[in-house]
Amino acid sequence: MLGLPKATELRRQLPKTAIYKKFNMNTAARERFDADISRIDIVNEISPANTTFAAGETVSSFFVLLVTLKRAEYDEKNIALLSRLIDQNMLFVLCFEDRARLAAYRAKLLQGSWAAPDSLRVTLHGLDLDAVWENLLIQVGNVIIEQGRSLDEQLAENERRAKLRRQIGQLERKLRAEKQPKKKYELHQQILNYRKGQN
Repeated sequence: MLGLPKATELRRQLPKTAIYKKFNMNTAARERFDADISRIDIVNEISPANTTFAAGETVSSFFVLLVTLKRAEYDEKNIALLSRLIDQNMLFVLCFEDRARLAAYRAKLLQGSWAAPDSLRVTLHGLDLDAVWENLLIQVGNVIIEQGRSLDEQLAENERRAKLRRQIGQLERKLRAEKQPKKKYELHQQILNYRKGQN
């Protein structure tokens, strides 16, 4: 799966009941989780024992989880919750019917595009597992890192820009609905200021 080395393959189901029990999930949380997720399987473990990569300072191994979804419009919070509950670095292969996408959590949920499951591939490269994991996050989230920035800095900057775009959209809707010229001018000035902040 994903073009990963054969030595990394595992086939262990992670029962949802074990997750509910271990993390004391209440009934409402269980129902939300169960509405989206049908099955969870651990399919790969990337570690120094089964690859040529040395352990990093923060990443000594990571797992690939195959998550079979019950619906394509799943709640992203359930995948993020799974990431936070299990204290491991995890790459998710989210499958629904004949489509799949990659996802991983780093301050927020990074997701790839839907594609045929057999076409999904990742490349493992880096000096150690810290670098390999960071490169995987870049691949999954399709993150373009600007010169002089780390991955975390770029993710924060991308989030800041997305927030500005949302604010500009809200202001533009207000501007179209506004009747008073003075308020229209003020809204227009705000939009111009936000657009300057995007760069």
